[in-house]
Amino acid sequence: MPKQSKRLSALKAQVDRNHRYSVSEAFASVKATANAKFDESIDVAVRLGVNPKHADQMVRGACSLPNGTGKGVRILVFAEGEAASLAQEAGADYVGSEDLINKIKDENWFEFDKAVATRKMMPLLARHLGRVLGPRGLMPNPKTETVVEADTMAQTIHALKRGKIDFRVEKAGIIHVSIGRNAMEATALEENFLELLKELIRLKPASAKGAYVKSITVSSTMGPGIKIDVSEAVRAAGEGV
Repeated sequence: MPKQSKRLSALKAQVDRNHRYSVSEAFASVKATANAKFDESIDVAVRLGVNPKHADQMVRGACSLPNGTGKGVRILVFAEGEAASLAQEAGADYVGSEDLINKIKDENWFEFDKAVATRKMMPLLARHLGRVLGPRGLMPNPKTETVVEADTMAQTIHALKRGKIDFRVEKAGIIHVSIGRNAMEATALEENFLELLKELIRLKPASAKGAYVKSITVSSTMGPGIKIDVSEAVRAAGEGV
């Protein structure tokens, strides 16, 4: 087992592992413990009472964070004709079709953060890049609203640039997602978190039994995990509906 650094040990000492922090306390604490020499990502882990092995309990979706993610997003669009032109006008970083597919296949190129595709391009994309983009979470998908028609292309790209994120529950029933950067104000991070939680609650599968939101932990890239009071957080998210 790797030896824990003195820095992390000191930060963990500032956090009560047995305490469940309110939303405001948690984000004040996560910023106080994010003291690395770079702008750390602020990440949330939400454990849900679902079994992802059952298709009807797979929680997956997208969420527009009101205060953005705090970093630039490089968008690649698989499109042709009018849709490609609209993507370029909307500010997509890379636009193409088979040329981009071949670049990814032949050069192992992944210099982008989000991928969008028109419905027309999806069969070609699935055939050539499904096994490549899928495991990396980069495959366009209707559930994350990244498979689009030409008339919604600009709207989709603008939303992604502003900070729209996508998420998918992992095998252990946990959603891991970044909701911002340490340079952002604590209140902005709180608003982003509550918007995410509100969307997760909205997506609760009808077949999920018992407690749906089981635990919530927030942390910075190099900092300790801080546990959030689930009841208080769900109540706060509900008040924002």
